[in-house]
Amino acid sequence: MNPASSAFVGKVLLVSNDAVAVKQLTESMHRFALFAEQRSEFSSALERLNRAKFDAVIVDLRLGSRVEAVLEGIRLSPSNKHAVVFAVSDSDTETARAFWGGATFVLRRPLSQASIDLSLKAAYGSIVRERRRYFRCPVDVPVAILRVAMQTVHGHTLNISEGGMSITTAASLGRAPVQLQFALPGNGFQFELESTVCWAKEEQAGMRFNPSSRHQTSTLQEWLSVRLEEIIPQFVRDKFAKFPETSDQD
Repeated sequence: MNPASSAFVGKVLLVSNDAVAVKQLTESMHRFALFAEQRSEFSSALERLNRAKFDAVIVDLRLGSRVEAVLEGIRLSPSNKHAVVFAVSDSDTETARAFWGGATFVLRRPLSQASIDLSLKAAYGSIVRERRRYFRCPVDVPVAILRVAMQTVHGHTLNISEGGMSITTAASLGRAPVQLQFALPGNGFQFELESTVCWAKEEQAGMRFNPSSRHQTSTLQEWLSVRLEEIIPQFVRDKFAKFPETSDQD
């Protein structure tokens, strides 16, 4: 099965100018349904960290002293500060430097398919959890929109994430706080989430969930986790069955 033909579970920024390492790492990431975006220069890597969301970042320490700038850029990026960080190292000294700089996992040269795959397996749970944080799941269910001192209106969901949802409705919502009432497929729980209208146009609106009860938040997270796991291709699931158990680092 060709991983390129399947849905990618996560997106990884690969910062390296080593053609051999890039090829090995990219091939391994594809085997785990991870999309690799490669950058060989620090400036373009930092620009991408400022403009795009990544679930993981791999930094090759052979790029020199400016590696610290990339690691700091990850920590300071509002979108990527929680990304899983790998470093590619040639020595114990570089490994210590990578951990000091904020790397969670270190890949030691010489790289091999087995060593890269084992590291990705150890990190996979963390990568998927990071993906879930902003995962927008397409879903079409009825939603009731309750407003203070106004008539309840109705619509349908377009997609939902941990932080909000997009809906369709013929009603004009304005920017007043609303309560959204809905149930999700395969889950009998009735959500009642206080929300704020972020944008509205052409009978569509974006809603941001306000802080709600822990039970509702955890129930939504569990539902999204199941939906996200459903898109993990079978060839990736098979890899976890084949590998011997290792200590989790996620």
